[in-house]
Amino acid sequence: MKIRYNGFAFILAFLMTSTLYAGEGMWLPQLLKALNEGDMQTMGMKMTAEDIYSVNKGSLKDAIVHFNGGCTSEIISAQGLLLTNHHCGYSQIQSHSSLEKNYLKDGFWAKDLKGELKNPGLSATLIARIDDVTDQVLKGVTDGMTPKERQSAIDINLEAVKQSTKKEAYQDITIRPFFKGNQYFLFVTITYTDVRLVGTPPESIGKFGSDTDNWVWPRHTGDFALFRIYAGKDNLPADYSEDNQPYNPKHFLPISLDGIEEGDFSMVFGFPGRTDEYLPSYAVEQIVDVLNPAKIEVRDQALKIVGTAMRSDEGTRLKYASKFARIANYWKKWIGEKQGLESTDAVGKKKRFETQFNDRAKKSTDFRAASTLLPEFEKLYKANESYALSRDYYNEIARRNIELMTVASYHERLIRTFKDNGEPGYNNFKGRLSNFLQGFYKNYDASIDQDVFAKLMELYVNKIPIDALKTPVKEHMKKMGTRDYKAFAKAIYGASMLTDKNKIDELYAMEPHLAVEALSKDPLIQLNSDMSAAYSEHVTPSLNANQDKINELQRKYMKAIIDLFPKRKFFPDANGTLRVTYGKVNGYQPRDAVNYLPVTYLSGVAEKYVPGDYEFDVPKKLMDLYESKDYGQYADNGKMPVCFIGSNHTTGGNSGSPAIDAHGNLIGLNFDRVWEGTMSDISYDSSICRNIMVDARYILFIVDKFAGADHLIKEMKLVHPKKK
Repeated sequence: MKIRYNGFAFILAFLMTSTLYAGEGMWLPQLLKALNEGDMQTMGMKMTAEDIYSVNKGSLKDAIVHFNGGCTSEIISAQGLLLTNHHCGYSQIQSHSSLEKNYLKDGFWAKDLKGELKNPGLSATLIARIDDVTDQVLKGVTDGMTPKERQSAIDINLEAVKQSTKKEAYQDITIRPFFKGNQYFLFVTITYTDVRLVGTPPESIGKFGSDTDNWVWPRHTGDFALFRIYAGKDNLPADYSEDNQPYNPKHFLPISLDGIEEGDFSMVFGFPGRTDEYLPSYAVEQIVDVLNPAKIEVRDQALKIVGTAMRSDEGTRLKYASKFARIANYWKKWIGEKQGLESTDAVGKKKRFETQFNDRAKKSTDFRAASTLLPEFEKLYKANESYALSRDYYNEIARRNIELMTVASYHERLIRTFKDNGEPGYNNFKGRLSNFLQGFYKNYDASIDQDVFAKLMELYVNKIPIDALKTPVKEHMKKMGTRDYKAFAKAIYGASMLTDKNKIDELYAMEPHLAVEALSKDPLIQLNSDMSAAYSEHVTPSLNANQDKINELQRKYMKAIIDLFPKRKFFPDANGTLRVTYGKVNGYQPRDAVNYLPVTYLSGVAEKYVPGDYEFDVPKKLMDLYESKDYGQYADNGKMPVCFIGSNHTTGGNSGSPAIDAHGNLIGLNFDRVWEGTMSDISYDSSICRNIMVDARYILFIVDKFAGADHLIKEMKLVHPKKK
């Protein structure tokens, strides 16, 4: 199977001649002119591709911001006002909150620029331009190379491209692979680090429905927060300073007051994190039947313990709110993903496609070798299953859901740093670790974590498939003189200095060699070290070797799919880079006799309202505004829209992405997907895959009528595109 590369032509050849489900796909904005503009305009878009992405003039891309590397945000005023999700800014809001000034509970609205709150470590990144560098990156790469030789050649080429690319001193360069390493694009970026909190509704609005409503429709959540980008006097990135000024953007998004109707064109522009649309059926089957159930079970146990503690004490709820949401988010996503894959017969669809793939490969002289790819996939996924399952149990238990195990891991690294780099390395890492621990212990309860430890260690020993991984836990239990997991947790937490910040402070004041000696004797660090060593010995080598083979097969499979189905339209998997997805405002039918409408209203908030409930309570003022129907200019036929859904193909990272109308105006703020369609990361199905957005008019209503922050409304540009 010979592979030829020709940069832009590689994708253009197989994207031009085919159609796709409305809504499916995460498209590169610089290629819209050649690939998508016609389809988008047929669906109702009134803009051109140049209006969306341009390097010669201000365009929509200049208003789209990567928010702290994980979410999306957008600029909505000429003074750098930034809109993103409440859950994207949650940790910043939490960091400014205390029992005395509880911005999570009460909300926060800066009265002027001086009142806006700085957020150390928060970043906002803009895209200056995107270049196709496939030919340069794959220069000298041949079919006869081993995967290691291929990657070595690519790495050399990547460095050469970075060194030869012209950029300004304040710009950065990132090069990312697409289509499983068959295509490469270079991104020139500008990152601002002075980003301040401007306003946030109380979490009773910004997180309304909380965990019960997460990933589901109908939804009534005002999931938004406002920040502002600040720059130096030259409008370029600058460290925080009181002399900094609001950033003056090349473009910002006007906000439509005309709202949406079913069937309206909608576009979501942002930074989707990761998708795997081209996995073989064997991988999807393993996810559905083996891996997701294991991860769901681990988080289910952790959430029960943490949730019980949060409900019993307001201080605990405040400390654990962000952590609980983080744990619950993917727990619920995995449940919906599993159910969606099963209900839409995703595995069956994959198998039917693979039958077509093999038939074409066997009939093709040039690509007959591709018929061996799927049998190889089957062997590798079967051989890898116990290692992949062990990986997920180990990561979920030892690395993600027991808090003090994470701290133990960091201190194990501190010990290694001292041994490898002496006092200078130790002091440098200790300084960074100390900053992390300052925030960690502020929101930590050892008794809760101890209960989680006991339950998950029991699960680990009973469920992890490779026996050698259980040995460290059993040996440490024996050393503690118990076979009971609760007694084990009590003993090890009671003996560990990591549970007490004061002890850590005392330790950090010691001479480095004495501190390292003390840390090396800590039982929790010893357990973590032994578990890590067992994992490294019995899982990592085989897992990595199998995964390298799978990755190489996936690259060849991707190329073969493209070659064997020249009339089908494909799009690159999400990888944290800027993408456009377009669809329509549309309801859906998740199951028999259930039909979901595409818009929710404030009356739905009133229907769900439960005074005193941490998920469904709302401030009295919001209910007063509802009772009096005091909606200002933001109402739609006397009703206050709250959220709407569309067929845009989104994923994690699209949180905070703008929903944009046919004219380029903001109509909503993306924040979630429907539960039945979370499997769109693996298999998009137009019948049930929907993204959930806050209606822009509800955002304006909360800012103006609820918060009384009309100075922010005056800063925005409100338009009526449908009345032209």
